Amino acid sequence: MDDVDVLVVGAGPAGSTAAERLARHGHDVLVLEEHPRVGTPVQCAGLVSQRVLDLAGSTGFVRTPVRGATVYGPGLGSVAFKAATPRAFVIDRAGLDVHLADRAARSGARFRTAVRFDGLVERVGGRTTVRATSADGEPVEVRARLVIGADGVSSAVARAFRLRRPVEILPAFEAEFPVSPGDPEQVEVYLGRRISPGLFGWWIPDGAGGARVGVAVDADGTSARAYFDRLLAQIARRLGAPLANPTAYLVSGIPIGEVPRTYTDGAALVGDAAAQVKPLSGGGIFTGMRCAEILAEVADPALRRGDVSAGALAEYERRWRAELGEEFRRALHLRRVVARLSDADLDAIVAALRGAELTATIVAFGDIDFPTHVARRLLRQSPALVRLLPKALGAWWSSADYRAPELDPGPRRK
Repeated sequence: MDDVDVLVVGAGPAGSTAAERLARHGHDVLVLEEHPRVGTPVQCAGLVSQRVLDLAGSTGFVRTPVRGATVYGPGLGSVAFKAATPRAFVIDRAGLDVHLADRAARSGARFRTAVRFDGLVERVGGRTTVRATSADGEPVEVRARLVIGADGVSSAVARAFRLRRPVEILPAFEAEFPVSPGDPEQVEVYLGRRISPGLFGWWIPDGAGGARVGVAVDADGTSARAYFDRLLAQIARRLGAPLANPTAYLVSGIPIGEVPRTYTDGAALVGDAAAQVKPLSGGGIFTGMRCAEILAEVADPALRRGDVSAGALAEYERRWRAELGEEFRRALHLRRVVARLSDADLDAIVAALRGAELTATIVAFGDIDFPTHVARRLLRQSPALVRLLPKALGAWWSSADYRAPELDPGPRRK
């Protein structure tokens, strides 16, 4: 039986970041990854901010910079924004995962792949014993002082430690196309209840002449694949021709909402397992990595004191919610309001955003990690937008201002 200080379940960006930070401080860290290879299967579209590059300490996995976006309404009316400098980066997502795992291993963390976490055995004397299963079916037991659940939207660690799950999981379906027309420095966003109820469809250039195209939608009984096919028809309608056959598919789920508590005695959740995901975009790489940093900063002294009780780990939740919770709450409220709009309303919003002053505001203040910052500026700047949106936005729009941390450039943490 392995006996370690920290067991991390899941070798994605959040798990490997927590492992690296704690191993660097001298703790004995073991990471279990259920898949045979770190980084596969790919788990998201891979569009990130400069903040992710800063947290990762590398640009080696960047495929291409992105300077703007074109948003299409249901009727294919559009509004485009383009900055003079890159505002986001398309990455090799598997490459990011491998880089972060390698960095953690260089700091002293150990990795075991093709091992599935199964559940909790017991917690005695400040140590937790868990059970797992290797790829050949052999049982594995690990004893740890702290268990970190970084095992994604269907977190087995959350179930084992009886930490409640997020309120909503959006099915997502994406495909990679080897050849695709469009501006290689622009992403495209497709709105509409028929093609993407609950969120949106996307077209993201891959830096090699192709694109990643996908949808994330409400779980309403219609499959994400069906909505994806409707998105392809919408894109073909815009282009006048269908896209070439895809080379790969990605099926995933996006947690939206709040886990009431992300810690307990001897355990904590981070990343998608903790629903630390941006409700307006479904992205969670930056937020998961940043929360993993905070978790490590709290867990390091707790481990040194020999106290990883719920009381000692509560500071982790207090800190990550203080930094990101307000953005999550505002974004969730805005998403719920927009999700109730009709296609005619969405077309009217796209038309209203075409004004030169509004597009300039988006270019100046747009931030994929803190999107409600620019949303509130736009609502204050445009009476037309306020008239188009339900009264539910009134209190949010008129409430006291707040500032998203380090909007541009992102914070550079070492």
